Amino acid sequence: MTDAPLPVPFGWFQVGFPSDVSPGDLMALQYFGRHLVLWRDEHGYAHLNDAHCPHLGAHIGFGGSVAGDSVACPFHGWRFGADGSNTHIPYSGRTNRSCNLRPYPVIERNGLLMAWFHPDGVDPMWEIPDVPEFADRDTYTEPVQRDFHVSAPWQEMAENGADSAHFGFVHGQEHVPEIDSFETDGAHYRMESTQRWPTANGVVDGHVTAESWGPGFSIVRMVGIIDTVSLGCNTPVTDSSSHLRMNFATRRSDDEAMTRLVTDTFVDLLAEQIGEDANVWEHKAYVERPALADTDGPIMQFRAWASQFYA
Repeated sequence: MTDAPLPVPFGWFQVGFPSDVSPGDLMALQYFGRHLVLWRDEHGYAHLNDAHCPHLGAHIGFGGSVAGDSVACPFHGWRFGADGSNTHIPYSGRTNRSCNLRPYPVIERNGLLMAWFHPDGVDPMWEIPDVPEFADRDTYTEPVQRDFHVSAPWQEMAENGADSAHFGFVHGQEHVPEIDSFETDGAHYRMESTQRWPTANGVVDGHVTAESWGPGFSIVRMVGIIDTVSLGCNTPVTDSSSHLRMNFATRRSDDEAMTRLVTDTFVDLLAEQIGEDANVWEHKAYVERPALADTDGPIMQFRAWASQFYA
């Protein structure tokens, strides 16, 4: 057993929301065990780079600025483009071709800012899909966000979905989910499960479809109490800590006030469950060869899928 046996994985990860940086703005971030600077150039395009200037090490996220299509270091004014190359040294007629502020590919999709990380600088190996429900404001509500900072590796958290038995003990549910299928295809996996949710009016039958594209982006569609779509974005801060963002949209009904009430109640319930899980995640050890019961979920299938994301 060990606490953090796995390195930071590679994939697409949420690093913020589009509204976090306006044109000409920047902000400091810490993800992937690195100091980063997120900035938006004056044309409106978002970029992510390593934060420490290769000249003398100043952190560009603290006191730096955006100058056109470049970001400028606060220490000596050296500028770097989105590709990381040195574009200007204000007190020299030359640039330094050996200096590079490592860039990370960034996309804006589904109302999220997503960045590609690979420790070896490998280009993106798959795409993040568009989620139609998050663009359909006539049918689905404005997204509701919840975020969690958890002192646990991403895999320990993500494995939770394949572990249906814990619902009866961690969450006190009388009816635990029944996993109907678990299928993988490269960076993508899809799991179908049947759930029964207790309500004041009795138990409601439901169905859940969970899909992931790599370790940092998942879509969960829940049908039952209220049709809900959630985007789960689990971003490694270090190899043993994570920033989990959950983004929920629910199907509108004719009664807007009732839709909001049911949405808030359901989202609060799911957020409460994540809090209950976090209490376990933050104190458990990683068991490399678990002694599984014959009725445990597809935990080892999940681990086989997850293993491909370590360089």
